[in-house]
Amino acid sequence: MPLTLEIVTPEDRVYSDTVDTVVIPTLEGEIGILPGHIPLLTQVADGELRVTKGSETKGLVVGSGFAQIDGDRVKILAEFAINEAQIDEKAAEKAIQRAEDALKGKEKLDPAEIERLEALVRFSVAQLGVKRKRR
Repeated sequence: MPLTLEIVTPEDRVYSDTVDTVVIPTLEGEIGILPGHIPLLTQVADGELRVTKGSETKGLVVGSGFAQIDGDRVKILAEFAINEAQIDEKAAEKAIQRAEDALKGKEKLDPAEIERLEALVRFSVAQLGVKRKRR
């Protein structure tokens, strides 16, 4: 019996498919999910999410959010998410630079903007880590 995995961001449904296993980055470390998992609600950390279907493993990068696991259904609500194949290293590097430049004057920024910029840096760094790991 496969898992139904859905990854949703505020902008889009990034992933929706049946899979065999999911490994989710959480604040406490990675957790592996198999069909029939006990109900769980956990906070997702910025990092690599791995999906296995058959003999193929795909990588996605997720930003902070929450994962809800209920038996054979896994739903991830993340601030950001991107498939590994779609990662553009140059764009991620530029995003880091822009965010770091904006944070240099952070005494002029409101706390919500600071958190958004810091989250963007964490997500971009995670993208670069995943992309460069596969070389």
